[in-house]
Amino acid sequence: MKKQTQSMPLNTLQQGDCLKFLAALPDHSADALITDPPYSSGGLHISAKQAVTSKKYLGSNGASYPEFLGDHRDQRSHLHWSLLWLSECYRVLKPGAPVCLFSDWRQLPTTTDALQGAGFLWRGITVWDKTEGVRPQPGRFRQQAEYVVWGSKGDMPLQRGVGVLPGVYRVSIKAADKHHTTGKPTELMRSLVKICQPGGVILDPFAGSGTTLVAAAQEGYQWLGCELSAEYAQVARQRLAA
Repeated sequence: MKKQTQSMPLNTLQQGDCLKFLAALPDHSADALITDPPYSSGGLHISAKQAVTSKKYLGSNGASYPEFLGDHRDQRSHLHWSLLWLSECYRVLKPGAPVCLFSDWRQLPTTTDALQGAGFLWRGITVWDKTEGVRPQPGRFRQQAEYVVWGSKGDMPLQRGVGVLPGVYRVSIKAADKHHTTGKPTELMRSLVKICQPGGVILDPFAGSGTTLVAAAQEGYQWLGCELSAEYAQVARQRLAA
């Protein structure tokens, strides 16, 4: 039996589980997927992974942020869960839509596997250079980069009205622009959303503090978002209303 779905008003942020949110969206209703899902990568062992996020991710600016949910899975369950929501995204996206998924080095192999397992074409990796402002550790390389695994739903035509985009984004984290434990800079996201065709609808099922949605609105795109945490959904709504 075909799933019954109905159009959701554009520029809508829903608070709740992303799987229910995505299941309610109609086929071929978004032009790009740009999202920063929980990495489930903090800590080396399962007991450490299941710690609250404020214990796993220590910020360099000393600020305190609300806990966020869904960051407790081990490697196998993270892959299985990623396949579930990415498969729903595949249905929701239009043919040729670009996909951008944030990851750190620990989950990079899992993220590239999940992208392809859900049916997307893997096209490459873009680097976010966080600059030398990240916390140093003597005798070790700086954990200075995170990654954007990107691809598309099948063929992605060159003639989409999109220019040439950087392969590396060097953007520092500024305290005044950080609203989430693992939040990304608005400047970074304003550049990244430009992979979407002009005026298109950008889907973000892990909206967090709303930075992708804010960036989409500032760059002239429509958007659809979901956030599991009620606290962060409220932060995102406040930022979008500002």
